[in-house]
Amino acid sequence: MKFINENKLLIAVTCIIIPFTLYAIFSNYAESPVDNRNVSVTIEIPKGANYSNVTALLDKAGLIKHERLFHLLARLKNAPTHIRAGEYDLSSSMSPADIIDKLIKGEIKGYRVPIPEGFNIRQIAARLAAIKLVNEEEFIKAASDPKFVSSLGIDSSSVEGYLFPDTYILSRSMGAKKTIKFMVGRFRQAVTPKMLGRARELGFSTSEFVTLASIIEKEGGTKEEKALISAVFHNRLKKRMRLQSDPTVIYGMKSFDGNIKKKHLREKTPYNTYTIKGLPPGPISNPGLDSLLATLYPAPVNYLYFVSKNNGSHHFSSNLTSHNKAVLKYQIKRRKR
Repeated sequence: MKFINENKLLIAVTCIIIPFTLYAIFSNYAESPVDNRNVSVTIEIPKGANYSNVTALLDKAGLIKHERLFHLLARLKNAPTHIRAGEYDLSSSMSPADIIDKLIKGEIKGYRVPIPEGFNIRQIAARLAAIKLVNEEEFIKAASDPKFVSSLGIDSSSVEGYLFPDTYILSRSMGAKKTIKFMVGRFRQAVTPKMLGRARELGFSTSEFVTLASIIEKEGGTKEEKALISAVFHNRLKKRMRLQSDPTVIYGMKSFDGNIKKKHLREKTPYNTYTIKGLPPGPISNPGLDSLLATLYPAPVNYLYFVSKNNGSHHFSSNLTSHNKAVLKYQIKRRKR
């Protein structure tokens, strides 16, 4: 009888120890680094990839040890149906649990991309394409796709002017349209209802407001000068004078070698404000917040002209005679030196 009781006790102890031992082994596997080499790898999970495709990529990268345990862990975390596509930075110093969690959460690799004030669509497309975040031509095409532009609530032929200049963290899995939508979203955050209300007070639609801001942005100048440049254009519009802005001429040209000539000022394009009256049909760049605010709050001056002093600032004049003298001083005489 004693022998039977001892056997029962042994069986009971065994039944307790074995599950705990298996759990300890499994838990240790799940939470321990894949290995101690600390090898970093980047894997890209394409859209539409299934669980088998993903594990094949991880295995090839040397991130799966003990395949059966990995599959068991993945299923316990419901990973086979929840892994997100994208580019991931992983390491062999990560545990299997950490790797699976990262793939489930979609913690994809982000690229830091600064978009300067005044960049246009083509310049932005080129910058993003240079680090393979988008296809350059796809980005440009999407940026002027009427249905897509309209879906973003933009009353214009393209998203020019609405790709807000900022430093972005973007991923390669986003593609052209999601990237554009993200940048337009940043514009919506920066341009408040109060600002749009102020634009209406000045008699501008949103498109006209952004268009004028884009011209002010491209004219350059110091932050303090933007309100003065804005005043010049506001005053010229009120007097029904042509804006005569060189950046608008350049934007309407098919190609530009960096040297604007008199013949360019006479060329008839929708954007040449030497030949058209009022504002061009849309923005010529993507303005930053300073230019947008300067558009809404021009300086209270009667200036109608300005000319570059070739040092990053401008000379402003309220009449043509004074302006011509400034042009002679800062431009013509300088060229003759």
